[in-house]
Amino acid sequence: MRDLKIPEQRHPEKARKPDNAQPRKPSWIRVKAPQGDGYKKTHEIMREHKLTTVCEEAACPNAGECWSQGHATMMIMGEVCTRACSFCNIATGKPPEDLDPFEPGRVANAVEKLGLNHVVITSVDRDDVEDGGAEHFAQTIRAIRHRSPTTTIEILTPDFLKCDPSVLEIVVEAKPDVFNHNLETVPGLYPEVRPGARYFHSLRLLQRVKELDPSIFTKSGIMVGLGEDKQSVMQVMDDMRAADIDFLTIGQYLQPTPKHQTLDRFVHPDEFKAYETAAYGKGFLMVSATPLTRSSYHAGDDFARLRDAREKKLAQG
Repeated sequence: MRDLKIPEQRHPEKARKPDNAQPRKPSWIRVKAPQGDGYKKTHEIMREHKLTTVCEEAACPNAGECWSQGHATMMIMGEVCTRACSFCNIATGKPPEDLDPFEPGRVANAVEKLGLNHVVITSVDRDDVEDGGAEHFAQTIRAIRHRSPTTTIEILTPDFLKCDPSVLEIVVEAKPDVFNHNLETVPGLYPEVRPGARYFHSLRLLQRVKELDPSIFTKSGIMVGLGEDKQSVMQVMDDMRAADIDFLTIGQYLQPTPKHQTLDRFVHPDEFKAYETAAYGKGFLMVSATPLTRSSYHAGDDFARLRDAREKKLAQG
């Protein structure tokens, strides 16, 4: 039986890789340790409902802040991913279990108990499941709508690369408020950073969401500090806008362990500000670009701003 707390068993495909140095973090990237009653309450609710969170599995630096406010990004479909992206801290391999039919109900109960106005649901990749987990996402969305009808729902999905293209319709028909799928990096780095994915497939996935239901906000994000240059980041922005993506996130890559993808550099906050300015100039409705930006960081507040931005744009004709 694998012990996912042991790095060699958590990431068996990385175990024989040479160690990469992990440089000391600059002052702008350091965060406070988790603490407080709010953090404890969120932790208790997650454990009570036997839920997995990407906050813990991906070692998110913002977990302490978000959990103290009662916000957690729930990760469905297990805790073992069938992909092996070189940057990611989520356990990899063949998932030991089938999808849990009771999980959507447990997620909905936790959302109700936390009293969330906005919730983010993500998942591991499940290439071992015929529809990639599309129906499981749809059931989770419907369960939350039933228990918490006023809660807005943001999903962060896999790419469904190995599935029939029609499975995307299953998710879209469940009508999430925001459909997020991260491109993660520039196309030139895909072979080493995201070898199991395809850049243009991911772009097309998001474009199809808009074609199927223009009312759904689309969102995608990349990390910087992996070795990309400014020109390639600008090209990703142009590609996203060509796919009619509404919301862009850009955050600093942080190397989880010495076995993970090498950190190229820490990007200064001024560069993030420049990316934000450029992205708004290219027509994104919403941009979050800071060293600590992650897909679901401040997602509720950002959703409110995103909705206001669309209403303003429509009013202007």
